[in-house]
Amino acid sequence: MEKTVTEAIQYRRSTRVYLDQPIDTAKVKACLQNAALAPTSSNLQLWEFYHVTNKETLKQLTKACLDQNAAKTAQQLVVVVTRKDLWKKRLKSNVAFINKAYDKPDLDERSLRRKKMAVNYYTKLIPTIYTDFLGILGLIKYCAFQIVGLFRPVYRQTRISDMRIVAHKSAGLAAENFMISMAAIGYDTCPMEGSDTLRVKQILKLPRGAEINMVIGCGLRDEEKGIYGPRFRVPFEEVYFER
Repeated sequence: MEKTVTEAIQYRRSTRVYLDQPIDTAKVKACLQNAALAPTSSNLQLWEFYHVTNKETLKQLTKACLDQNAAKTAQQLVVVVTRKDLWKKRLKSNVAFINKAYDKPDLDERSLRRKKMAVNYYTKLIPTIYTDFLGILGLIKYCAFQIVGLFRPVYRQTRISDMRIVAHKSAGLAAENFMISMAAIGYDTCPMEGSDTLRVKQILKLPRGAEINMVIGCGLRDEEKGIYGPRFRVPFEEVYFER
């Protein structure tokens, strides 16, 4: 029986050692489909998911993941990739979706305003934020926005480094969707940041603009050795603030 969201969150642990038992590739793919439903900045969906089941590729990625047990014993691996370089393509997809959604005769004035606002957002604001040249335009925009911010609230994240962070935050949300979905069906995962990301890109033959967000080991936990210790979290009172 599939776990509830709360049960899945409580069940999920970073599993470092997996049983030598296969897991269903189709079920893992279904969990990745849930990952793609995660919230994402401006709905640009600047992510890709590489589902690795090939034994030779698994062996190569294990080496690139520094021979961690979470990779070495994993039955499958998922590599979450950010694609900030695809923002123009994703922008066009959003505009096409909006135009199709509002392709109705006799739209009322409210709907026309909403369509215009959405299209303007993608065709004017997004290019303003994402367009850059060697980081120079981003720095100019950053300085300009800081000046405007002296007088009113304004979006300030305009540099290349800022937009990379935005893409990685969205990819992290997708990765969490995936891991909770896996936990819900009794599958285990371990997100790994410790990897040679350049080698991971080379193994997967990724383009220059792609960046590795994380590599996730997948399998069934070894109940004796899979979890390295009891769960520790600092007291909730240290991280929760009501204003």
